[in-house]
Amino acid sequence: MSAVLGCWITRLWKSCNMSRLLMVGLAWTIGGFVLHASGQLPAQGAEVAGNEAPRANSLRVDPKSPAEMAATIDTLIENELAAAGIVPTGLAKDQDFLRRVSLDLAGELPSPGELALFALDPSPKKREAAIDRLLATNKYTLNFSRYWRDVIFMPATEQRAQGVTNVFVDWMANELAANESWDKIATKLITATGHTGEDGSTALMFAHGGAADEVAAEVCRIFCGIQIQCANCHDHPTDIWKRDQFHELAAYFPRVQSRRATGDGNVRAFEIVSMNKGRPARAAFRDNPERLIARVDKNKDGKISKQEVEQSKVGGALGRVFELGLSVADANKDGMLDAEELKAIPEPDPKGRGSLEYYMPDLNDPSSKGKLVEPRFFVDGSRPVSGMEDVPRREELARKLATPANPWFAKAFVNRMWSELLGEGFVMPIDDLGPTRTAVYPVLFDELSQRFAASGYDIRWLLKSIALSKAYQRAVLQGDATPAALPFAAAKATRLRSDQIFNALIDVLGYEEPVVAQATRGGQGGPFRNNPRQQFRLLFGFDPSTPRDDLIGNVPQALFLMNSAVLKDALRGSGESRLHQILKKFPSNEPAVTELYLLTLSREPTAAEQAIAIEYVSNAKDRAEGFEDLLWSLLNSTEFLSRR
Repeated sequence: MSAVLGCWITRLWKSCNMSRLLMVGLAWTIGGFVLHASGQLPAQGAEVAGNEAPRANSLRVDPKSPAEMAATIDTLIENELAAAGIVPTGLAKDQDFLRRVSLDLAGELPSPGELALFALDPSPKKREAAIDRLLATNKYTLNFSRYWRDVIFMPATEQRAQGVTNVFVDWMANELAANESWDKIATKLITATGHTGEDGSTALMFAHGGAADEVAAEVCRIFCGIQIQCANCHDHPTDIWKRDQFHELAAYFPRVQSRRATGDGNVRAFEIVSMNKGRPARAAFRDNPERLIARVDKNKDGKISKQEVEQSKVGGALGRVFELGLSVADANKDGMLDAEELKAIPEPDPKGRGSLEYYMPDLNDPSSKGKLVEPRFFVDGSRPVSGMEDVPRREELARKLATPANPWFAKAFVNRMWSELLGEGFVMPIDDLGPTRTAVYPVLFDELSQRFAASGYDIRWLLKSIALSKAYQRAVLQGDATPAALPFAAAKATRLRSDQIFNALIDVLGYEEPVVAQATRGGQGGPFRNNPRQQFRLLFGFDPSTPRDDLIGNVPQALFLMNSAVLKDALRGSGESRLHQILKKFPSNEPAVTELYLLTLSREPTAAEQAIAIEYVSNAKDRAEGFEDLLWSLLNSTEFLSRR
């Protein structure tokens, strides 16, 4: 792909009459930066036989400090590498480390000044200090809140939920800023109710419209790393999970419903509500219409109107069903409901969303109601107390799921974060764990997962433990070096996420990101209008669960970086642009070229790159235009779009 892109850019530059020497320089940059895919450890170890559920991990361990955990990580990895006769690479240079950790933890490039100060710092603890500094910033909370936004919303089946992504990002950033533990965050997402435009914890439920089977599949995938939805229509083809187990998990969620929120003037707003036994909104109104009318009927005409509903104390609850009542029970079409019409509001379809109980579809008779299924947690086979209402029942599931007794909870998170920081997980894909899967470095995977649980599911503890390790800080293989048979013997270059690329672009170009107001109470579509970051995400975004080896870019992305009018205008800029400030600061070409490389790639140019760049800008008719071409070539390089 690198060679193809290099040839493509070369042809484009020829058509623009650019210097062949600069083309050679860019081709060297792209072709020389190799993305390596490490091999997988051959399958080994016993599999869980038959239909036996995995046993909960009862081992209790004491937490370690991040430094102790990092040392354990390195010992366990290096022992396996030594046994395989593999010599790992040395540590990355200071500039490469700071770029890597800044992008990974804070989602942004380090400035040339930060690179210089870091290189001059003689402290042996400077890398740990950099990690601590980054984890204490708002940039860290934003970076990972946007990561989880993509995990939740990229696979969303309810596309209207895309309108409240900013609400979720704000909520998640606050959780991370408070260093809320992962088990508590998971519990809030699983048990949420409320207005989707005001409460970001409703994101997971809203992303799938409250559909019990979709929500169950995502809860299991995100929080256990298990693709149990493969057992929706039949027993799992490659794992131990049975069809009954999937639907028993879905049976925790039938009383969750995504409804259009009325009474606030925004017809596009939604809320997540519970449908409990009493069914207060519909049943109470239908069974006691006179009492309701007495409370709401302001003009005492024996009917209730939309205006009276909105002004009443019960407007929020009644408003959710008033529109439905008008559509199905307003016999005389006067836009109001009397007692008899309230009684005529029908029961909800028990097979639809928001029904009180869950029915597993009958594959032989799809039109039938199906089989009534009671909730049951597939890991330990436990059931909640019969008769529990919606939120307590979901709370019970969260307690069963987010506990050391369920080893998949810690493993799912550890595998995700390890993959995000090192380019691949202990198990790939990262959200396809299970008792029949074999991890690379299984002892380390178990140890790190157990210690994470022992830390109280402390997210910063885990990130710091990984970032402190030599495994994380290794150098990338260069040139034609062959990757080792085992992963983590060298750092792995991977594609940056859309927000990381966007942050890098606006920083390099000196572009000030506009503050875009959230649509009124989270109305649909608001964040995408006149929002460059969201528009960029539509083009460059991907589900972070996707293996990074599968992400090689595409034609629309390449065309945007090459031909975007926005980027061209930013490159030309004005006397206040970042490029023009550099040219003013460095009237000599050589230090200006070095500064551009530090700004974009966080490293100094090689002697060959420096020579090619100097020759090109020196021969350009206009110095500014020559440097604009150089900056354009750097922004289009694979190296700029990757973390190394």
